[in-house]
Amino acid sequence: MMAFKGQVMLLTGAGRGLGLAYARYLTALGATVVLQDTGADQSGYGEDAAVAETAAERLRDEGARVHAVAGALDSHEHCHHLIEKVLERHGRLDGLIHNAGWVAHQEIEGIEPASFDAMMTIAAKAPLWLAQAAWPAMKAAGGGRIVLTTSCRAIYPQYVQKGLASYAAAKMAALGIVNVLAREGAPHNIVVNAVSPVAKTRMWGVKDEPEELRPDEVAPGVAFLVSEACIEGGWVLRAANGQFHATRATEAEEVDYPRDLRGVCATSIDDIAANWSRIALPAVEPRSA
Repeated sequence: MMAFKGQVMLLTGAGRGLGLAYARYLTALGATVVLQDTGADQSGYGEDAAVAETAAERLRDEGARVHAVAGALDSHEHCHHLIEKVLERHGRLDGLIHNAGWVAHQEIEGIEPASFDAMMTIAAKAPLWLAQAAWPAMKAAGGGRIVLTTSCRAIYPQYVQKGLASYAAAKMAALGIVNVLAREGAPHNIVVNAVSPVAKTRMWGVKDEPEELRPDEVAPGVAFLVSEACIEGGWVLRAANGQFHATRATEAEEVDYPRDLRGVCATSIDDIAANWSRIALPAVEPRSA
């Protein structure tokens, strides 16, 4: 079995639900876990330091090496300070899992700038600033692993839900960050990936242990992404119900971007309208002669 003995992992949003499941799984494999949680309510607001500490106590009772840190991730300064505290206490940071987040429903006519900004802050800005702060230490150590959280509710049109425009925008932003950081990290053995998890937690209004879509069924996949066995970045690991599928956007063969998309040639709006059924095919067909 893969082991994480001597490794230090930082998990955000780890006081409940998926984050707590990740923490429990990693500590069982020998990792020391720094468990961060602001203790926000279900709407994503407010703070309660007891949430992180209570979760840490539960894991310590199970024999885990874990300590809790509270505080917000709502600014560049706060994110950098969190990483600094981890490095000061442990002297290393092998893995970063950004799980903190929430789901907020506002249909297009009701979206407010403050709520949109709050969603972008927790799902896109926070992981970027955390990665930025961790980057020098990981480079100096010869590598590290970073996992951001995205969602199939953003990636796949058939799974979107009304009222999730802000949520989807933030989760797609996280995916773009993963793609770039995976490229930047590769020369330094910093492997950056995303997880798209599904589990019945308080975000679903579920308080008791569910019979299906359990958080602990996602945890093995996330543990793999922060392990030394994971050597390639830029993937999205879809994880639900004990099943896993890694995917990423891939260009069609023989495309010479951006000059030759191997698409349908058109010189006018009428050409495009007449050929739309071919242009909009899910797979690129060779162009006509």
